[in-house]
Amino acid sequence: MIRPFGTLATLAAGALVLATAACGSTAGDGTSSGSSTSSSSGTSASGTSAALSGQITVFAAASLKKTFTAIGAEFEKAHPGTTVTFNFAGSSDLVSQIQQGAPADVFASADAKNMAKATTASLTAGQPVNFASNTLEIAVPPGNPAKITSLADLAKPGIKVVVCAPAVPCGSAAATVERAAKVDVKPVSEEQSVTDVLGKVASGEADAGLVYVTDVKGAGDKVKGIEFAESSSAVNTYPIAALKRSTNGSLAQAFVQAVTGQAGQGILAAAGFAKP
Repeated sequence: MIRPFGTLATLAAGALVLATAACGSTAGDGTSSGSSTSSSSGTSASGTSAALSGQITVFAAASLKKTFTAIGAEFEKAHPGTTVTFNFAGSSDLVSQIQQGAPADVFASADAKNMAKATTASLTAGQPVNFASNTLEIAVPPGNPAKITSLADLAKPGIKVVVCAPAVPCGSAAATVERAAKVDVKPVSEEQSVTDVLGKVASGEADAGLVYVTDVKGAGDKVKGIEFAESSSAVNTYPIAALKRSTNGSLAQAFVQAVTGQAGQGILAAAGFAKP
């Protein structure tokens, strides 16, 4: 079972119970593991909501680790007998795994591009729903030893910068802001997830890294964040969808509704995510 993640996990816990209590509809070709009397709409013959049970695996962008862990913990509390397991990684890696048949019930991407790969391959059960957005921020080690103050500083000789690989949403966003600002950053490494970038900055292996606002906030005093105006040229929108191959479609759809509902949105907002 997943344990709550600090204060994020407790935020609007009561509201999450209300927001997800009625979630019982099937998603796509998935099947419900609830009562045998439940219909395709997730209700029993008497018209009451069918109980949710069983487990699902959620493939989610690395930048969602803290918030989704919190939402998952509260979801399990709201629905005793359910288990939510997560696979956090770069969105491009996740969609490749799904395309190759990896068992997953829900996919949450850090951009529309990688979600489109799933929808084009008819892997999603219905249309994805946008649930959050995020922008880039410069992360530097505590004390900012390289004295970084702007995006242009990242292009200075001798500055060790780490970014995400171009195929990863945070890497694509980095390339967009560089073009908009006419800044040519030459990174010392390109990572497969935003958390890897953050880790190298926090450890002092890099002078700076381009990560999301939410990653800087979540890292606490491990890094310092530097805002830059050009970040507005690349706002990443996050979509989520239940998957057709889900073995528990009702539970998968209920989790999607928990993320997009009031309590899930409250947890995301507390972490620094903006509305989609």
